[in-house]
Amino acid sequence: MRHFEHLAPSMRNGLFHKQPATFDAQSPAATLAVALGATLYSPATRPTLAEDVVKQADRGVVSMVLCLEDSIGDADVGRAEENLVRQFGALDDLAATGRTLPLLFVRVREPGQITDLVRRLGPAGRLLSGFVLPKFTEERGVPFLEELAAAENSCGRRLFAMPVLESPELLHLETRTATLAGIARTVDKYRDRVLALRLGVTDFCSAYGLRRAPDMTAYDVQLVASVIADVVNVLGRADSSGFTVTGPVWEYFRQHERMFKPQLRRTPFAGPAEELRNALIEHDMDGLLREIQLDRANGLQGKTCIHPSHVAPVHALSVVSHEEFGDAEDILRPEREGGGVMRSAYTNKMNEVKPHRAWAERIMLRAEVFGVAREDVGFVELLAAGVGAAA
Repeated sequence: MRHFEHLAPSMRNGLFHKQPATFDAQSPAATLAVALGATLYSPATRPTLAEDVVKQADRGVVSMVLCLEDSIGDADVGRAEENLVRQFGALDDLAATGRTLPLLFVRVREPGQITDLVRRLGPAGRLLSGFVLPKFTEERGVPFLEELAAAENSCGRRLFAMPVLESPELLHLETRTATLAGIARTVDKYRDRVLALRLGVTDFCSAYGLRRAPDMTAYDVQLVASVIADVVNVLGRADSSGFTVTGPVWEYFRQHERMFKPQLRRTPFAGPAEELRNALIEHDMDGLLREIQLDRANGLQGKTCIHPSHVAPVHALSVVSHEEFGDAEDILRPEREGGGVMRSAYTNKMNEVKPHRAWAERIMLRAEVFGVAREDVGFVELLAAGVGAAA
């Protein structure tokens, strides 16, 4: 699979200076962690789950989480598990015909569900990339990871964990430092199995009876912003101790009454793209676009998504710009390993080799999986192409 594969080859050629590379479930973990992109969640109770997975793959989705936790009622867990096993069987039949499917993860409630589901899935379990582990702390997380290791041994396949950081202990100031330290110890011990860490911002808000409005981002809610900063500080470092931390969910996908002006400038959407700008604003996507940019600025990659319309914006803003790519290439040239400073090729900034090296390495990894835009292509053109293909 590869990002933007759902676009016609002629369209991809017109958009990309460097095409996105192919990857699959067996690719290196560092590649997959970035390639997750917009991870689309779906309740495991959906009777058309297999059809939904295929449809979303055709629209550019490359990672999905099939949820047995908060998205379904407590009384529906057994029915959801049965449906999940049945739908995986249908997907396995499709995969046998050569059908490309997204990376599939299951969000469980209890540790024992991991080994039980791997057993019940049987051969269809080969389509499973791993599990999403809810309300992760050191105390609650270790049993999940032990069950994951047991499931991996029983099926003989690599299975990844994606812990969700969403517990009140992580939010509350008096327990945050100790909780973060415990999480760091746990995920470091199981480093080979932890693909990415996900943020449960909805649960953070719930602890204080809060909910951000569609014209505000997670970073406007100071309680939430402080947790994100601390998580990245401890767990998202650019040295060998860090993990990929993914962006929080955006909850809105329909028009709401606005208090503030739209957050999208008119200039990038001049001409035919004005209609796209209006559609984004009508569906509260301008707030999503701003939050994606703030995610990136604060050290997060990808995003949890609960609606298919959120996928194209996340992926469009994940493509590396021609300017970013040129800067990263200059910084990483072998002859500049000793350091130094130079003016960027676009003559609009300073590139300092040693301080900007970690940034450049991250840019190159993102460029590998999301590609590099042509010099005259911006996020508006990428977004318009993605939205058009998903329509």
